[in-house]
Amino acid sequence: MTEQQIAEMAPRFSAFLKAFRPCFATDRGFGHLGTYSRGLVSDLERKSVEPIALAAGSAVRTLQEFLTFHTWDEQAMRDKLQMRIVARDMPAPGSAAPRPFNAPGPPRALDALGVIGLADETSCRKKGDKTPGVKRQYCGAVGKLENCIVTVHLGYLHGDFKCLIDSDLFLPENWSQDRRRCRDAGIPDSLVYRPKWEISLEQIRRAIANGVRFDWITFDEYYGSKPGYLFGLDALGLNWIGEVPKNFLCWPTLPVYSSLQGPFAAKRVDNAACRGKPFRKRKWRTIKLAHQTEGPAIWRFKAAGVHLVQAGRPTKRKYWLIVTKNVTTEEVKYFVSNAPPKTAQDLLMRVAFQRWNVEHSFRLAKSEIGFGHYEGRNYLGLMRHMVLCQLVMVFLAEETARLRGEKSAANAGADRACPQRDLQPLAEPSLPAIPA
Repeated sequence: MTEQQIAEMAPRFSAFLKAFRPCFATDRGFGHLGTYSRGLVSDLERKSVEPIALAAGSAVRTLQEFLTFHTWDEQAMRDKLQMRIVARDMPAPGSAAPRPFNAPGPPRALDALGVIGLADETSCRKKGDKTPGVKRQYCGAVGKLENCIVTVHLGYLHGDFKCLIDSDLFLPENWSQDRRRCRDAGIPDSLVYRPKWEISLEQIRRAIANGVRFDWITFDEYYGSKPGYLFGLDALGLNWIGEVPKNFLCWPTLPVYSSLQGPFAAKRVDNAACRGKPFRKRKWRTIKLAHQTEGPAIWRFKAAGVHLVQAGRPTKRKYWLIVTKNVTTEEVKYFVSNAPPKTAQDLLMRVAFQRWNVEHSFRLAKSEIGFGHYEGRNYLGLMRHMVLCQLVMVFLAEETARLRGEKSAANAGADRACPQRDLQPLAEPSLPAIPA
């Protein structure tokens, strides 16, 4: 960044925050928004209330009350953020409509994958037993059981623009059953234990209600292992592709029924990919997939149509099952998708492997804007802290996109704001559509 660009950031941030003035009942409350948000983008080592207040010359108690007691609408702020993103990504008047994601043709640039919703959760280690939702549970941040809280999120990806657009606390069952403990932490009686996949579906519904139009939803194998999640996305009319565990059940072909034994048993996806008749006819293909922070990865894959299990019986609808193997590490992944039968398989692979973007967003939120630094014991304060982190992330994503477009010619046009060219073909021609 140039000195001029750095100097422009403060007034641009102030202008950005003004769009959220309607969320606050008073000018004083809105002023605290500036104090807290600037603390989140500062170079403070710890970005909890006390260091932010001390650095800003504000009373610590006042900023604590801003998070937990002052009258302002954090849900309206979340909705305005989502609607702001919708307005940003709407085609300009008179511009050509984007080509549909499943239109025939060569592999397309990243932005041509459309808008991808990224469902995932993250965890933050916490001491003690007072932070809302804290318990000893699996903590993905350290890869083991740990005293932590778990939060569920919806990420947004469109080309190079990425951010988090929704956040919710996962309330463990032992918390949900102890309403006195919940009330002490400010958790409303209406908030009870729900599986993380149900929270994710609610977040997607909220985003759609605010005008977000997803071309794809993608997720890891926890969500992929929940048939209710997959069929819930179907009911919303969304295209999705997500990882599933190797013991996920499917029927490679419609089962044969016996009057004595009923239908032949469904197969695990690892067995279906090895022995299923549709897969035996397929040849392995190879694709190279780029990664922002690592070198490109080369994967072999094959795909065929399968029927999923719903209420113990095979679905009438066919889905994609894709088995992939990393050429270097020999890691094997399985993906399932409800994409239309004529969807190019290399496109499915490119979308499936975009999920790393939400992990990148978590790393950015935790390392740069203090996402995990909330130290209070109040549920409302935690929720407000998370939505303010989302606010800052959207601003940073917008400014990154703007500055990317301002790079000089000396950068050989790198990241210039212009239509991206299609990628060179990196795979064999698409295989035939899923057979009827």
